[in-house]
Amino acid sequence: MSNHFIYSRPLSNVALCLHSMGDTFKIAARYFTKVSVLNTATLLEPINAFLAVSTPVAWIDEAVKSDNLALMLTDHLMCELKAAQTAMLLLRRYAVDKDSAQALLEWLKPFEDFAYRKVGDGDFSGQLSLSKKLISRSHFVHGDELIDKMVLLIKEELHHFGQVLTIMQSRGMAYDNIGASRYARGMMQHVRTHEPAKLTDTLICGAFIEARSCERFAMLAPHLDPELDKFYTSLLRSEARHFQDYLTLAQRVSKDDISERVALFRSVESALITEPDTEFRFHSGPLNASNCAVA
Repeated sequence: MSNHFIYSRPLSNVALCLHSMGDTFKIAARYFTKVSVLNTATLLEPINAFLAVSTPVAWIDEAVKSDNLALMLTDHLMCELKAAQTAMLLLRRYAVDKDSAQALLEWLKPFEDFAYRKVGDGDFSGQLSLSKKLISRSHFVHGDELIDKMVLLIKEELHHFGQVLTIMQSRGMAYDNIGASRYARGMMQHVRTHEPAKLTDTLICGAFIEARSCERFAMLAPHLDPELDKFYTSLLRSEARHFQDYLTLAQRVSKDDISERVALFRSVESALITEPDTEFRFHSGPLNASNCAVA
């Protein structure tokens, strides 16, 4: 009996098995893709309900231009650092003692040195965690909750900062500090100056900024290359949680219902997102006609 007849049936069975497994993998891939889409849609439901308007198509069209990719990633990089700085400022101003405030400054210093002074090589692998336990001020009743939520937010934003920088470096994109958009400044102009209203309004602004970031990541992802699509999609869950954390804290610290203040900032935010802007940034509105013509 020849070897052909000895092994023909087993090989046939193996082939059938592999063919069947291939079909199974294809079915599983389609299933998990569908589940992922459904999970993303579910994740975005409260985000979209919170925001008054969606990102204008004109902004998406500008964002996906290859000439704007380095600019978008650079501004995204700075947005991650500024988000961490905002959370740190809240902790230092309201929640922690003097030694803890100094520890927070030291935590962010290497990132700020790189971003603003171009000190260091951009390797932050050993600097993503806080080395000291923060001590809450005894007179601030919400101190522990603010510390827990903001420390996690800072850690995640700094991690995202490192991820964006790695992507830029892998693509040969040189980092250069750029000016911020009008967006956050435009929101903060409406923050009240007396406490606890100032803290409440600042937290509401944080909720809108995180919500808009999440929405834009989701809007952009399908239009980008596979690496950036995967990366931006991976950011959605943490950004959505940051939004919820800010909003929850805003209501916690306020003695009154915050619905009216949320409505005010919703109106301000929607105007900043939809009205023509003079320069493209991650949180800018669509470019006005004259800027588009020049571009």
